[in-house]
Amino acid sequence: MYEAGKAARRRQVMREYNINLLGLSETRWLQAGQKRLASGELLLYAGREEENAAQTEGGAMMLSRTAQRVRTGWEGHGTGIITAAFTTKTKHIEINGYQ
Repeated sequence: MYEAGKAARRRQVMREYNINLLGLSETRWLQAGQKRLASGELLLYAGREEENAAQTEGGAMMLSRTAQRVRTGWEGHGTGIITAAFTTKTKHIEINGYQ
């Protein structure tokens, strides 16, 4: 994900296979945060906490617009660990992602 064009390729795969939530490993971003792509998808990411750390690890979740509408919360927990909660019409879903 650190190289140009990788996010666009992942977005293309999501749309091609009708995927609303895609887990990504080795994103190589520092700390935890979120970034909205120009195409509308949202990246939730978690990496090393230290600002000057080597960019060698990390994990992320790419959410479609549909998944963003039902997301109720998320947290990044250190290197590549993300928890996210979603609510649908029938139930509450919690997802834990680990690198």
